[in-house]
Amino acid sequence: MSQKTRFAKYLTTEQEDELRTIANAIVAPGKGILAADESVGTMGKRLQNINLENTEDNRRKYRELLFTTDDALANNISGVILFDETFRQSTAAGKPFVQVLKEKNIIPGIKVDKGVVPLAGTHNECTTQGLDGLAERCAEYKKGGCQFAKWRCVLKITDSTPSYESMVENANVLARYATICQQNGLVPIVEPEVLPDGDHDLETAQRVTEEVLAFQYKALADHHVFL
Repeated sequence: MSQKTRFAKYLTTEQEDELRTIANAIVAPGKGILAADESVGTMGKRLQNINLENTEDNRRKYRELLFTTDDALANNISGVILFDETFRQSTAAGKPFVQVLKEKNIIPGIKVDKGVVPLAGTHNECTTQGLDGLAERCAEYKKGGCQFAKWRCVLKITDSTPSYESMVENANVLARYATICQQNGLVPIVEPEVLPDGDHDLETAQRVTEEVLAFQYKALADHHVFL
C-alpha cells in the first residue's frame, strides 16, 4: 500500500523534463522570441498604415510574410507567439503556420489570455480574463504543435496604484494560468507588466516592480508552479 502524504504530486518527472527542455530551447543564447500575437484590432492599425483593409486574409498574408522569410530567421529567433486566429491559419500553399515554424526549428507558442477587464473596487485598475476553458484550449494548442504560452497582466503606477488588491489578484491569475499550462505540457510565460507610463521617477518604478514580482513569486510558489 502506498504511503499517503499531505503533498500532492503536481507534475511527473517526465512532465518536468519536457517543460525544462522546452524552456531551455526558448532561452537559447543569442536568440529571442518574436511576438506575432497581435489582436484583430491591433492588426487593423498596422494594416491601416499601409492602406490595407483589416480582413482575415490580409492578416494571414502579413503573418505568412514573417514566417516564410529566409531560414536564417532561426539563427536569432527561438520561438514565435501566435494569436488563436494565426494558430489555425496556413500559407497560400496550404501549409499550416505551425508546421512552417517547426520546419525552421522555431518553437510555436500561443497567446491564451482573453484581454484585460476592469478590476472592481480599484482606481481604474484591471485584471486579465481567460481562465474559463483554459485547460481545454491548452490541450488543443499542445496537440496542434504549440510548446509554450503567454499571458499578460497590466499594473499601473500612480499615487494610489498598484493597490494590494490588484497585485494579489493579478499574481494569482498568472499563477493559475501557469499551473494549467504546465499540466498540459505548455511552458508558461508569466508577464506581470508594470507600465512605464506616468510622471514617477526611476526609483519608484524599481520599487513597485520589486513589490509586484514579490507578490508574483509568492503566488507561483502557492500554486506549486514548476520553476
